[in-house]
Amino acid sequence: MPKRDQMHRSSRRPLAVLAAGVLALAACTAGPVPGERSRSAATVEPAAAQGTQTAHDARENRVAARPAEAEQARQAAPPAPRPAAPSLSQFSMFSSNAAGARHLRAPMVPLNRERYQQFADNPLRVAAEHPVSTFSIDVDTGAYANVRRFLNNGRLPPKDAVRVEEMLNYFRYDYAAPPSREQPFRASVAQMQTPWNAGTRLVRIGIQGFRLTPESLPPANLVFLIDVSGSMNDPAKLGLLKAGLKMLARQLRRVDTVSIAVYAGSSGVVLPPTPGDRTATIEQALGQLRPGGSTNGAAGIKLAYQLARQNFLRRGINRVLLATDGDFNVGTVDFQSLKGMVERERRTGVSLTTLGFGTGNLNEQLMEQLADTGDGNYAYIDSAREAHKVLVQQMAGTLATIAKDVKIQVEFNPATVAEYRLIGYENRSLKREDFNNDNVDAGEIGAGLGVTALYEVTLHGSPAVRVDPLRYSRPETDAMGATSGELAWLRIRYKHPQGNNSRLIEQPVDVTIGRGDNVGSDLRFAAAVAGFGQLLRGGRYTGQFAMDDVVALANSARGDDPRGYRAEFIQLASLAGRLLPGAGRRGERDPQVVHR
Repeated sequence: MPKRDQMHRSSRRPLAVLAAGVLALAACTAGPVPGERSRSAATVEPAAAQGTQTAHDARENRVAARPAEAEQARQAAPPAPRPAAPSLSQFSMFSSNAAGARHLRAPMVPLNRERYQQFADNPLRVAAEHPVSTFSIDVDTGAYANVRRFLNNGRLPPKDAVRVEEMLNYFRYDYAAPPSREQPFRASVAQMQTPWNAGTRLVRIGIQGFRLTPESLPPANLVFLIDVSGSMNDPAKLGLLKAGLKMLARQLRRVDTVSIAVYAGSSGVVLPPTPGDRTATIEQALGQLRPGGSTNGAAGIKLAYQLARQNFLRRGINRVLLATDGDFNVGTVDFQSLKGMVERERRTGVSLTTLGFGTGNLNEQLMEQLADTGDGNYAYIDSAREAHKVLVQQMAGTLATIAKDVKIQVEFNPATVAEYRLIGYENRSLKREDFNNDNVDAGEIGAGLGVTALYEVTLHGSPAVRVDPLRYSRPETDAMGATSGELAWLRIRYKHPQGNNSRLIEQPVDVTIGRGDNVGSDLRFAAAVAGFGQLLRGGRYTGQFAMDDVVALANSARGDDPRGYRAEFIQLASLAGRLLPGAGRRGERDPQVVHR
């Protein structure tokens, strides 16, 4: 009898095949057992396929060799009782009554071990009680690219993946640049009515770093530290990583030096220090990288810093570029221990840039914090276009630091300002006394990069004041006699890249709205981006403002957009409006919700 007829004659065999298929699916989709040494898909999948094929061939050979014996055994066996038709619940991975269901539920849920730092939005401050706001600047842009990745995949990002300051700083604004490198940056202030609250105003502090061309950069000593563990076995991870670093390698000069170190279960040197103009040698070393093994990131970091110190340039750029998904699982994995290691290495004069790749196990909290601790910047690479932006278009800003330990302090005049809040920079907050303490680490500004900070400010007498005044206190001017014509006093403290003593810049912020440079499209677009980020974080302070309003405001402020980044933002905001329940379209916000 043909095998096909045999299969149809047996009512049990299809169930066995189905069960085997489900178990095979569970084995393929389940993540690795905690503590087990991970292996790359390239290593595991061929072995599994080979074993399955071998068993299948053996079974076919046995049947083909003994057809008569198989038929006699089938006829001699007593007839099996016909089972009742199975219900769907017997095979449901979510049924509590299904045998073994608890083992089959997990594959239905995609494995997601992405980690983000948890933080709450900056609170509203009463100027009479807390007149001073102090924070460290941040030129990271990783949050925006990561949020874009979520939205393009049809999903809303986790709340803690949205850091508004990194979304603001993703875009270039036409701030006035300083005339020379002796003054590494210039600050400007502008104001406008808040789009989501007509009773308040947005005060923008813009900082523009001195611009350097790639040709004018100091000699660079670069170490590419590349994660080649099994978790990087994905075209969007190791494949995109290699393509991006090849783009950077093609911009380097003979005076530059490149080393390549890799890590998985252990670490090693793939390319010893090599002149930057030997592009073919560098690309060949990158092209040979293959994923496999567990992830001992700490060992890789130690090796990379060792290479950087061996080739240290006293008057040059010394930087490690760590490219990874951040999934450290062996060796030193404690978050604070890794930060402490980078902090110690930072004192040698070697900075750290982190480049994040991939999905599912992205440890963004680790990469963002390591870059901050390592006097560097963090970027998330979700496409070849983003790699080109970070590593080619902004190469000078990514590699060269023009000012370090940059801190901003704004003292609001309580005679004029009733309330204020800083939008973003939650994980960059500093104590008031930290501003004058040169031993407190702060952010860095890369060549040609800009930094944007926004405050929402409420003046006395505005109907938008949210906090009732105290009975036994009243606004008073400070001891220096600040007048009602001043909204605030701005202080910026920074160090030169090789310096240890900080310098101070001070200027008043005029109370008159509309004063300052570039109040037009740049400020309106920044306001749209700030509204976008706040809505993705829950919209606590944005009232009836919706994603449709973000789109309309950004459309009116698109301005000069030669590379299409602002146009892309408008598309993302429109997409987010369709994904965000209750805050996407005008009139959909609950009018009973009071965002205080």
